[in-house]
Amino acid sequence: MDIQESIVDIILAIVLIISTLVLILRVWQDLILAVAATLMMASLGGLFLSLGAKIRNLDQNVIARERTMRMNLDELNLMVCNKCDTMISEVHQIVSELSRRVYR
Repeated sequence: MDIQESIVDIILAIVLIISTLVLILRVWQDLILAVAATLMMASLGGLFLSLGAKIRNLDQNVIARERTMRMNLDELNLMVCNKCDTMISEVHQIVSELSRRVYR
């Protein structure tokens, strides 16, 4: 994963964690609550980063599959065209052979 692509996600995760710390400063009397909320926001930020990376990976896979399918479709189109041309030439040969037999 390229850092430049996910810089916005990283900044948003940092803002999420900092805003949680600022919020916790108001309720700092309960240390367990403060630590739990900080860990929860850190894991939520990590989850967002992980989700963004997975979506990017899926997008790249879809693009690669689309490219492969397009190439396969082009090859299939060429094969069908070649077979049709071969079939047309065989039909023309048979028709010309039959027309020669009919004229004899």
